[in-house]
Amino acid sequence: MNSTNENSNPGRRYPPPVTFRELSIACAILFFFLASGCHSAGRGSSEITLTLIDQAWVDKEYQLRLREQLLEFKKQTGIQVEVLPAPEAAVEQLLAWRRLLESGAKTPDVYAIDVIWPGILADNLLDLRTYVPAEVIKIHFPQLVSNSTVNGRLVALPTDLTEGVLFYRLDLLREYGYHAPPKTWQELETMAKRIQAGERAKGNKEFWGYVWQGAPSEALTCNALEWQVSEGGGTILDESGRVTVNNPAAIRAWERAARWVGSISPPAVIAYKEWDALNVWQAGQAAFMRNWTGGSYASASAPNSATKGRFDIAPLPAGAAGTASVIGGDAYGVSRHSLHPREAAMLVRFLGSRDEQVRRSHVVAELPSIPQLYNDPDVLVANPEFPRALEVFRKGAVFRPSIPAGKMYPEVSRAYFEAVHAVLTGKKSASRAAGDLEDELRRMLKTTASDANPRAYPAISLAIGKKAATDLWPAFGEASRLH
Repeated sequence: MNSTNENSNPGRRYPPPVTFRELSIACAILFFFLASGCHSAGRGSSEITLTLIDQAWVDKEYQLRLREQLLEFKKQTGIQVEVLPAPEAAVEQLLAWRRLLESGAKTPDVYAIDVIWPGILADNLLDLRTYVPAEVIKIHFPQLVSNSTVNGRLVALPTDLTEGVLFYRLDLLREYGYHAPPKTWQELETMAKRIQAGERAKGNKEFWGYVWQGAPSEALTCNALEWQVSEGGGTILDESGRVTVNNPAAIRAWERAARWVGSISPPAVIAYKEWDALNVWQAGQAAFMRNWTGGSYASASAPNSATKGRFDIAPLPAGAAGTASVIGGDAYGVSRHSLHPREAAMLVRFLGSRDEQVRRSHVVAELPSIPQLYNDPDVLVANPEFPRALEVFRKGAVFRPSIPAGKMYPEVSRAYFEAVHAVLTGKKSASRAAGDLEDELRRMLKTTASDANPRAYPAISLAIGKKAATDLWPAFGEASRLH
């Protein structure tokens, strides 16, 4: 899952002015794309080369898998695709995507789109319904299609999903007399306390009942939404963009989570992101963990993991309103500035196709965006956990309010996770934090249209010399390593 907020400075409502480093990054990226476009033009008008930018590009294994896919696409269509470099950090990825699209850059043609980005980038993405048949769109989960639809326009086609789930230790549950994972938050607390006490009595003083992501980041937004939605507390904003977060159910959910810190969860959980919780889990030092399907499941099953073969996943515990699981995932969209929109849409359709999702499922534990694949025997042989993942999706899929928040979503999320973090750290009571958050969001969302756009990015000339771009490129390389 990607975050739009993790590298931003706490306390700022809007992003800071453009810095020289950020301008250098953008110029270097644009020069690279310009050079790629000139190179492609020289091959002859009959040969089309598309350009693709993908936030997972920095993963070497992912690069190999993507290269195989693009070679197959070329084999089927004759269209070559060049993959362009992207920053590592999610906040800089979104910054680069926005600047490129808003500057009118002709390349990239195709952009990988995180599940929370459609409302932010929609103005500069094509409506795929013009290029992709309705029957192709309908094979995907309708919730994912809806999440990628902004003002009636389908701006991205889903390719996969992730979801928040409960990891639990099968061996420890059996040892302590439990026959199933906890169904409710109260059951989780009871079971976590008992198992934690038992393991510590054996001498394992660093064992904890429950680990999750409490750092002030997008990860906390996901966790806290699951707590409050399960209690009937809503998703910060309703579908019309009205602020709904200040309500008794949300307050109760935050108060309960604050009680976990230092009791069934380590005091340091307020600084945990996904990998921090996963490290504790892989070391065999927790009975339960909230994390994501996909990469977390694969890591917990790795040969060097103390939990390999000793765990399973289940829906997150339910509150008064049921269970809730925040959904992540990716889609692909086509720039409205692309010189080859039809061919770019062909690539998007290919990457999200049934055949490609089946192929990927045999290589990596990536949940498909096509519901029929969860019953496909060929897919299930390699992914026996998929039926449980489908149960999680059907029981309580929750999408963050990125569509109603639109371009303001990064700021809405920041205000939210900072409010929740203040409760977890004891800086504010839950009722005061909810009230303050409501006031802040109302002020934020009432700003003028020009202020509501988190920054109007300056026009950047493409006419920069080769030497200048070479001098600037190290700045991009350095920025891409920041987390």
